[in-house]
Amino acid sequence: MSIDPRTPVLVGQGQVVNHIESLRDALEPTELIADAVRRAIKDAEIVSLPEIDALHVVRLLSWKYANPALTVASMLQISAREHGTTPHGGNMPQLLINRLSAQIQRGELELAIIAGGEASNSRAKAHRENFTLNWSEPQADLPIAKNIVEDVAMSSEAEIARKIILPIQIYPMFESAIRAQADRDIEQHQKFISELWSRFSIVGSSNAFAWSKNALTAEQIRTVSPKNRMIGLPYPKVMNSNNQVDMAAALIICSVDKARQLGIPKEKWIFPLAGADCHEHYHVSNRFSLAETPAIKLGGKMVCELAGKPVQDVSLIDLYSCFPSAVQLGAKSLGLSLDQQLTITGGLSFAGGPWNNYVMHAIATMMTKLRHSTNSSDDAFIWANGGYATKHSFGIYSTDPSKNGFRHGSPQAEIDALEKRELAPPDQAASSISGKATIDAFTVMHDRDGQPETTIASTLLKDSRRAWATSSDPQIAKSFCDGEWVGKQITLDSTGSILL
Repeated sequence: MSIDPRTPVLVGQGQVVNHIESLRDALEPTELIADAVRRAIKDAEIVSLPEIDALHVVRLLSWKYANPALTVASMLQISAREHGTTPHGGNMPQLLINRLSAQIQRGELELAIIAGGEASNSRAKAHRENFTLNWSEPQADLPIAKNIVEDVAMSSEAEIARKIILPIQIYPMFESAIRAQADRDIEQHQKFISELWSRFSIVGSSNAFAWSKNALTAEQIRTVSPKNRMIGLPYPKVMNSNNQVDMAAALIICSVDKARQLGIPKEKWIFPLAGADCHEHYHVSNRFSLAETPAIKLGGKMVCELAGKPVQDVSLIDLYSCFPSAVQLGAKSLGLSLDQQLTITGGLSFAGGPWNNYVMHAIATMMTKLRHSTNSSDDAFIWANGGYATKHSFGIYSTDPSKNGFRHGSPQAEIDALEKRELAPPDQAASSISGKATIDAFTVMHDRDGQPETTIASTLLKDSRRAWATSSDPQIAKSFCDGEWVGKQITLDSTGSILL
């Protein structure tokens, strides 16, 4: 089969996991990223890297840089025409592949590198030991990195005012809504999600680039202990994304024509067949159901249609897995069974969750697995997620190119037309039917000693509007830890506080 020379192809991948015994061994994020890029160049068997069109670094959190892409390029003595960065969001690595693939297909660029990394474990260790890390300071004289993706606020002013802004608050609320929709009691559901997470840990235990290689039983995962304290009900620590990692990954993408010029062996080539990008209604307050993700359903359907491959026929699948609720939402929306293998890395709790860059590791792992597959018809499906199951990017990959070239789309217009809920201000919610509201999702945040501290509930009023309900009363928090509260009526005062 003749391949269009403009066809985009992934040719190199590199991953770095840096476990340190002493802070003297701590490497800052750009050092980790540069090492990942070196590994990707070696993996592609590129002898001499010419000037590249773009080097994009996914937004990082563990250290501040004026222009991390330019810093990495300087460390590696790579000349790039463009140095870019992204907003925050776990969807960014897949979104970058989608954008670069489309640009290569249109002939707008030939060769690009994307990378990302974090050193959050070293940062946390330095804080605990009162140790000053001698890492580089932001260079004010560097040109500002190009923002290659428009940034959008995913929390509303009302959510920010109520301090309902953290993933560790919101994903547990999704879990309570999922549990109620599935009609499971608390014990049944906790067993169900701990078994799911145990299967993920088993995959992570055989992943050479996983942060944690401990395969855990379902009982170990769901049992609360000093080392597995409750964080946001119903999630003990091990059910949360493990962001305190020192990890980096890099990918090299180019046109088939450039791959040939560079002499990259064909057995290294992995073709992005199709991509899709979309988002739910940005603010959680406006979602019609906290147990449904229609944008995943529509985006997943579109990428499969563009690739001509139903997701059920894809052999390698990696669903974003920051929390168990994310996997359940994704699987349900995509029509996948939770009994099948839905991770190729072990997920963010076990393989590691380097903030916005987990999916870079998933794509790198996917490349290796496809290359080593004994079945030439194997394909891979990646779902990347940013925010609060908010922003979604999808990719389908194969060792064989598509007859139609890379295809990209977005079902955003259809998603934007979906029904929304209005958010009632606290005073209006209190005056509505005497402040009575029905809980549709909730969580209880626990302090560092594992004690119930803060209650957060999403409630629905009789007029279908949503109203947030919170309480900092430890006694109310403790009462919400006992039994199922979804479906129960509570009373709100004019500030949105819970009255029992």
